[in-house]
Amino acid sequence: MKLITAFAAAALVLSGAGVYAYAQTRANEAAEQQVRRDPNAFERLRAWVMERGGTERAFANEYWDHHETGLYVEARTGEALFASTSKFDSGSGWPSFTRPINPDAITLHEDNAFGMRRIEVRSREGNHHLGHVFDDGPRDSGGQRFCINSCAIRFIPRDRMEAEGYGRYLPIVDGETPSLASR
Repeated sequence: MKLITAFAAAALVLSGAGVYAYAQTRANEAAEQQVRRDPNAFERLRAWVMERGGTERAFANEYWDHHETGLYVEARTGEALFASTSKFDSGSGWPSFTRPINPDAITLHEDNAFGMRRIEVRSREGNHHLGHVFDDGPRDSGGQRFCINSCAIRFIPRDRMEAEGYGRYLPIVDGETPSLASR
């Protein structure tokens, strides 16, 4: 009986994902085609991820393979979260970072959904779901992997940071200091 209940619960949760439950591929074309067919699809995905704790598709999101220098901020509040200097290729298909710019900018919560024990990452200011943190990151950078949904963040290129009010983070993005905590 527990197995049937678990399958029913999983089916209910996955049905909420609707068009977002695709097979994982490295091609971004399927996601782009979906957005072209329905211009509101991205905002629905963002709401599902940030407000309901969903997860976007691996390898088919904006920042998984993004290498430009700059700052990643919370998509809704603009709160500074991660620098490109802490981003690394984890092979997971989602943007991964070794540490936040400011540990106080995020909150961590135990997440036992789907029978897994994970640590959820939320933005402090907006209290929005961003992703999860795991202990399988690069050992020489502290061993953590902040696995973040692209749709929960927005990228500010280095040359736009001052104009958009993020100039104080330039030393971090330029690699002069690893984070605000180390200043």
